Amino acid sequence: MNQCFEKIVIAWCWLSTFLLITAVGVVIGFLVIKGGSALNLKLIFGDTAPLDALLLRRAVFDGLFPAIIGTLLLVLLAILMAAPVGILTGIYMAEYASLSVKKRFGFFFDILAGLPSIVVGLFGLAIVIFLHKYISAHVYPCLFLSAMTLAFLVLPYLIRSTQGALEALPNTIRRTAPALGASRVQNLFLILLPRARDGILNGVILSIGRCAEDTAVIMLTGAVAMAGVPRSVFENYEALPFYIYYISSQYADQQELLSGYAAAIILLCLCGLLFMSALYVNYNFRRGAMNRV
Repeated sequence: MNQCFEKIVIAWCWLSTFLLITAVGVVIGFLVIKGGSALNLKLIFGDTAPLDALLLRRAVFDGLFPAIIGTLLLVLLAILMAAPVGILTGIYMAEYASLSVKKRFGFFFDILAGLPSIVVGLFGLAIVIFLHKYISAHVYPCLFLSAMTLAFLVLPYLIRSTQGALEALPNTIRRTAPALGASRVQNLFLILLPRARDGILNGVILSIGRCAEDTAVIMLTGAVAMAGVPRSVFENYEALPFYIYYISSQYADQQELLSGYAAAIILLCLCGLLFMSALYVNYNFRRGAMNRV
């Protein structure tokens, strides 16, 4: 009976994996079929020479280059804001918080993780309105406020992934260093965090994807259709998710719709690039740790 149940569970796991891979493959294949023909340098740079655009010598008004740069800046800035706070809070929750604190704050973080992005976007818009009305009349929706709102959106994922990665470590690893005379801080930074690094990185990767694809937050806090490459973090900006939303809802002809599909392909490639960069950093950390040993 147990062997039969185990075989059913294994078969179900394989079937679920197959269905997931098939669904992802169908979506990517559909995008490639629809938007592959529209992928070219003109879509990205318009009538501007690619070298001039990359060196910021000339502005690009009819291409996706400003949206690509805006998306990269948005994701990097949001992760830089959220990662230190999220990881440190996750460390506190796993290693220092009492059981009652874990229950109360854990429930609060789970609620935040389940908030719809449009609610978080409205929260960011409320912050913009408050700052504009009571702090300075020169405060408007911009890249910085969008990144700050996105950081708030992904903060629960970083906290819970860090906490879970640390709490999942075996007690033998957790107690070995203190038994040999290591302090609590030494045990945390030299033993526990290196072994929980993969789990923490998974939270960062999840946060990168969440920041790169979100539209509701950025459309309320700074993203516009035609802004060019932002000269500072306090200006409006373009972003690929907003461009895809804008084109899919207001395209004038079939060619514009195809450019929306092509923009979705570029966004997938951009997310893949960010994921690979995170994995590369993790690989270098791991190789450096092995060399020191």
